[in-house]
Amino acid sequence: MKAYKKADDSRISISELMLPSHSNFSGKIHGGYILNLMDQIAFACASKHSKTYCVTASVDTVDFLSPIEVGELVTMKASVNFVGNTSMVVGIRVEAENIQTGVVKHCNSSYFTMVAKDDNGQSMEVAGLILNDKVEVKRFLKAIKRMETKKQRQYEFDHEDFSHTDYLPILKDYKVRIDLPDNF
Repeated sequence: MKAYKKADDSRISISELMLPSHSNFSGKIHGGYILNLMDQIAFACASKHSKTYCVTASVDTVDFLSPIEVGELVTMKASVNFVGNTSMVVGIRVEAENIQTGVVKHCNSSYFTMVAKDDNGQSMEVAGLILNDKVEVKRFLKAIKRMETKKQRQYEFDHEDFSHTDYLPILKDYKVRIDLPDNF
């Protein structure tokens, strides 16, 4: 497959009014509900780009920046920021608007890695991505950097030569007590 598509071709935006049934015990919208909506829009965006069913492979950088209140209008915007051979990174921005005052706040940004699947459940190749402006180039490069950082972290801590003793001095600055047996 040598096809390429613009990020604009698969951008999606959804809005939903937050109801009391979506709230947690403190009266704010439950983070799990927001994550569910984010997964749905990531699926829709990736499926629109790949023209096939997609599954969530990973979720990176979920930071809840501002609480969402009952009665606010939540808008999620999703776009394909990066494509690999069979995977896509979908960037999602979550905003909440107080519909009485019109004040809009940024509540969350996150990155979902989605994998395209064929009718037999096998990973399948996806179209490449045409980058049309500096923002799209920056998003693509940031996705590459996140993947490189993740691989480096996995290598550093999962490598057979890993020694916890090399890291013990770092832990002195944290609220932790090291109580290991002498032979550990």
